[in-house]
Amino acid sequence: MARLMLLALLAFAAVQAMAKPAIQATLWHNPGCQCCAAYAKYLDKHGFAVKVIDSSDLGAVFREHAVPDKLVSCHLMTVGRYTVVGHVPVDVVQKLLREHPDIRGISLPGMPHGSPGMGPESRMGGPKTAPFVIYTFGKGPSNGYATR
Repeated sequence: MARLMLLALLAFAAVQAMAKPAIQATLWHNPGCQCCAAYAKYLDKHGFAVKVIDSSDLGAVFREHAVPDKLVSCHLMTVGRYTVVGHVPVDVVQKLLREHPDIRGISLPGMPHGSPGMGPESRMGGPKTAPFVIYTFGKGPSNGYATR
């Protein structure tokens, strides 16, 4: 019986050791913003550990991270060496981390309906009405990085 218990503990430890560690991210948003909270929860469900920071001056945060005015949204996140602006789908964030392009960051400008955190589950959102175009910034002109 003790041997069986030891084997079970070793198997559990092996499974835990193989589990992927959470991707660390920090998200700045206006205090009380429900769509930003929904986006952070969405990221948590997809393997991110999100530290949420309330900011009453998001403009300063966007300037600090050199986000062009035309690419701002309701929140900003840092993950790895990148800045991610807006309700960017998690597969695009994972693509960014996997490909390591020579850019400062990516943005899904505005608050498009149907994007993560802006879907029907959000009081502010609704169904998707158009494709999402995610743009790059930080090296040369803003270019399309992904469309979803």
